[in-house]
Amino acid sequence: MCLHDHDAAPSLPPASLSRRNVLAGAAVLAGVTAAGVASASSATAAGSATPRGAGSVRSTTAVPLVVEGGWVVDPLTGHVVEDGVVVIRDGLVLAVGSRDATRRAVASVGSAARRIDASGRWVVPGLVDVHVHANALADARALLRAGATSVRSGSSSFYQDVAMRSLPDTVPGLAPRMRAAGIFVSPQLGDSLLADPELAPLASLPGGVTSTDDIAHVTRVNVSRGVDVVKTRANPRAGLAEQDPRELVYDREQLTAVVRAASGRPVLCHAYSAEGIDGAVRAGVRSIEHGVFVSDATISEMARRDTHFTPTLAAISGMIGSSDPVLDARGREYTPVLMKAVREAHERGVTVVAGTDSFGTDVDPIGSEVRLLVEAGLTPLDALRAATTSAARLLGWSRQGGRLVPGGFGDLLVVDGNPIDDGGAVERVRVVVAQGAVVRQD
Repeated sequence: MCLHDHDAAPSLPPASLSRRNVLAGAAVLAGVTAAGVASASSATAAGSATPRGAGSVRSTTAVPLVVEGGWVVDPLTGHVVEDGVVVIRDGLVLAVGSRDATRRAVASVGSAARRIDASGRWVVPGLVDVHVHANALADARALLRAGATSVRSGSSSFYQDVAMRSLPDTVPGLAPRMRAAGIFVSPQLGDSLLADPELAPLASLPGGVTSTDDIAHVTRVNVSRGVDVVKTRANPRAGLAEQDPRELVYDREQLTAVVRAASGRPVLCHAYSAEGIDGAVRAGVRSIEHGVFVSDATISEMARRDTHFTPTLAAISGMIGSSDPVLDARGREYTPVLMKAVREAHERGVTVVAGTDSFGTDVDPIGSEVRLLVEAGLTPLDALRAATTSAARLLGWSRQGGRLVPGGFGDLLVVDGNPIDDGGAVERVRVVVAQGAVVRQD
């Protein structure tokens, strides 16, 4: 059953829907005004404010920052600089290295720079969480404080993630850098049908969004709203006791419709069953989310296609101990199966990336996912790469994120412990810097 013209391109947002309007809309959804978003910069950044178009939303720049005295880690090479220095200006890394190598950069930022003494601790790039659900500013703050300075949205209810994506350019330190997914391409959209007038007619579909034409339509609406990635599913949720996560809701043909309609944007796919995972991989998705019952044959196909694997171990193992006996049983059954799958996939050349599946302000620190990847069989360095260089590559930020390099993102953590030897080190966060602004300092 189709209620729209599938041959026509979806309506684009009106020309009057400027970036400023979108940002203000996100602020309203989060319970604040656009002026309130702008004024929040005083708590996270300092510097001269310059107008960004008409209205009250202004762009701010954090003061220069010098983080000195710690061991600075490059996850790509595993190289460590002892008594290292990181200089950040205008939200980007100006210099990184030894005191001698950074002396000129330190002098250039002068006495106005804020200084953080990292002596006795380790400095790592800001971590990347490739699977989160953030629908409000409070969610964004919680992710930042937990150490995720860059994230990929796993969908939002009303395109809040598309609007939040603009915040790092406007108010440093208020939200992580974000790749936005928009609306979940799923059989049952619930109230997300109200997110765009082009979606509302789908409410009368008796069986939900299941035809390839309707699936493609939802995907194209997402594309018209400017998403960076598209999120879809092969199976229901494991975290709802009344759902069977091995039931197939979208097969290979339906998932292929999503990939084609995404017009080159990467597709991430929620999948649990062997059939669902295999169909998603062969449909051409960029990454598999959860992936508990992935088969040996599909692991080989993932390695061949460079399909990434986001196991969300924190979310799956987090079901253990649930007051709901069904969820507790799933956690106990799925966790060892998933850990084995992670180990085998990694050993056979599949790129494993770190994602927590955090929702709202109920955030699993991304450092916990790194530790769980080590428990699954990755080395501490490979697990760190899953939350830095590998994750940044997946999100298209390989030249800017995941490492501390001149011109790269001015995002970093100061942690207790050597993350190259200790899988739990990045759980012990002391300082979080995002876009050059100090978000947390314990």
